[in-house]
Amino acid sequence: MGFTIGGSRGTREFRSAARRRGRTSECTAVAEYTGLWGWDVVPGARAAAPARDCSCGDAQCTAPGAHPLAFAPTVKAGATLDEVTEAWGEYPGAAVLLPVGRTFDVIEVAAEAGRRALVRLERMGLPLGPVTVTPDGRAQFFVAPGAAAGLPQLLYRMGWDDADLDLRALGDGCHVTAPPSDRSGLGPVSWLRPPALDSAGGPPQARLLLGTLAYICHRFRR
Repeated sequence: MGFTIGGSRGTREFRSAARRRGRTSECTAVAEYTGLWGWDVVPGARAAAPARDCSCGDAQCTAPGAHPLAFAPTVKAGATLDEVTEAWGEYPGAAVLLPVGRTFDVIEVAAEAGRRALVRLERMGLPLGPVTVTPDGRAQFFVAPGAAAGLPQLLYRMGWDDADLDLRALGDGCHVTAPPSDRSGLGPVSWLRPPALDSAGGPPQARLLLGTLAYICHRFRR
């Protein structure tokens, strides 16, 4: 196994250094997510390239570097930088994960399709929330909660229910890796469209974006 977050004597020295560094990197990002955008945050596992061994220590981990750490508490929306620094100091090196299904759901498509759709959606002047791009080639559009449960019906109403679309929704119980964290040992997640005060706490309804996303995904697959 490549490495483990916390627990060993050797990590105590790293933990002290991580606290100093973390206050200007992960901790600052987490405090922005909790304090400015009103999102909960969870410490997550990480994976070390090239073997991508997961820091959870499970050799059979099915989601290396892309799941919450066992027993790690949620850092609640509204937490200050000092509160975040104290909490994150217990999990040095943890990835920044956002729980889905609370203040937002996610519609996920192929990264290139997502980039093309984002350009079209912006030109159309439609309301948009944050959008991330992952190192494994996915674009994730933040939308109002309930999108995952309602996706099949929405696709049916729009006539896309029988189309072969590389499109899925993530809802309650899922987590997404947030910038600047690495995902699965493949590289960092980044923003295609960063959060903004007018949309982070109230992302758009999925139905406003789904027609364009489905159309672009359909063309992209062809």
